[in-house]
Amino acid sequence: MRQTTSIKLDPTVKQEAQEIFATLGLTLGEAVNLFLHQVRLRKGIPFDIEIPNAKTQQILQEIREGKNVEAFSLDALKRAHA
Repeated sequence: MRQTTSIKLDPTVKQEAQEIFATLGLTLGEAVNLFLHQVRLRKGIPFDIEIPNAKTQQILQEIREGKNVEAFSLDALKRAHA
């Protein structure tokens, strides 16, 4: 038996995830069920969730404050990694 559950999702994240799931042959519901089965089997979140170390926290704070950040365009970034 299946049960319907309502959850609030970021629409952009949901859309992008659904596209990825589709390439894997999964629906959003199937992917959520897969995640929940893994939570049950592992008795916890099935991936690492970590608090950033002091250096990473410092860098993230500087980014929020606009320090040490160079302006760039998405097109230039794409060309650099093409």
